Amino acid sequence: MSLKFITNEELYSEVIEPVARASSFVWIGTADIKDLHVSHKGRVTSFLSVLNDISKRKVAIRLLHAKEPGPNFRRSFDKYPLLIERMERQLCPRVHFKHIIIDGKIAYTGSANLTGAGLGMKGTNTRNFESGILTSDPGLVDQIMKQFDDVWMGKYCLKCQRREYCGDPIR
Repeated sequence: MSLKFITNEELYSEVIEPVARASSFVWIGTADIKDLHVSHKGRVTSFLSVLNDISKRKVAIRLLHAKEPGPNFRRSFDKYPLLIERMERQLCPRVHFKHIIIDGKIAYTGSANLTGAGLGMKGTNTRNFESGILTSDPGLVDQIMKQFDDVWMGKYCLKCQRREYCGDPIR
């Protein structure tokens, strides 16, 4: 796979499931974040459980999102003290891209937020109509990583004209 267009249910199998196999790092960028549920180790669980498991293997996790998650996410998040300690999180109210980068080898970019209707286990009749590109092309993976990293490192913060909406500016 160098470049593949994926939609709806494919997003779950081609983007979310590979996160559990990450060996080095996972970067997730999303505008909206909720406590999505996934199938993991033979049971339905919060995606945070997957992140917790890979964190135990010392996989670095960065989560960049536009707004504070809701109470369900927070309640689930609190069940995983290892994530509180190890997962890096940043908020940027201007983030609207949706990226998932695994080990710098594969990357997803598209329309789906980190929500049940976007990337979770929702059924065919309740899932959003989403699409995106999944790639292992090194040049394209690098470009997706660069956009994520530029925002993560605060490249745009000092000149951002939305700073008044940012509760915790990166820079």
